[in-house]
Amino acid sequence: MKSPVEILARQTQDAYNWLNRLISPVPYNQWENTPEIIESNISWQVGHLVLSHYFHAVMVIVGHQKDILQQVPMREYDQYFTHGIPKKSVGKASPEQLHNHLQFIQQRSIEIIQSLTPDDLEHPLVPTPVPHPVASNKFEALDWNVKHTMWHCGQLGLMKRVVHERFDFGLQRQ
Repeated sequence: MKSPVEILARQTQDAYNWLNRLISPVPYNQWENTPEIIESNISWQVGHLVLSHYFHAVMVIVGHQKDILQQVPMREYDQYFTHGIPKKSVGKASPEQLHNHLQFIQQRSIEIIQSLTPDDLEHPLVPTPVPHPVASNKFEALDWNVKHTMWHCGQLGLMKRVVHERFDFGLQRQ
C-alpha cells in the first residue's frame, strides 16, 4: 500500500502532467491572446500557477527556498499574476520564461513532496504573511495544490480551444 506522501506526489505529478499537456502544444505567440468571453490568457494562467505551486507546495511546506527565489522573480510575478488583470499582464514576462519557471517550480515541488514523511503531512503550515485560504496542515495544502491546478486546467482547456485548437484526448472516432 502506498504512503500518503507517495499518493500526494503522484496526484501532484498527474495534475502537473495535465497542465503541461494542455499548454505545451500552444505556440508561445498565442499565449497572450485574451478572448473576451474568458478574459484571461495562457500567460496569466501560467504565471498564476507558478506562484500558486510555490505557495501551496513549497513555501507553506518547507519555507522560502533560496534557489527558487534566485531564479524566479516572485515579487514581480505577484504584481501581475495574483490580483493583476490578465490583459494588463501582457508583455510583462515572456511566455518562454513563464513556461521555464513553471517547469522549474513543478520539479522542485515534487522533490520537496517526496522528501516528506507521512508524519510531516500532519504538521502545521510554515507561517506566512498571508494565511493559507483553505489549509491548516501540510497535507491539506498539498491536496489543495492538486485541486487548484486542475481547476486552472479547466480554464486552460477552454482557452486552448479558443486560441489554438481543441484538446486531443487521443480518442479514436469510429
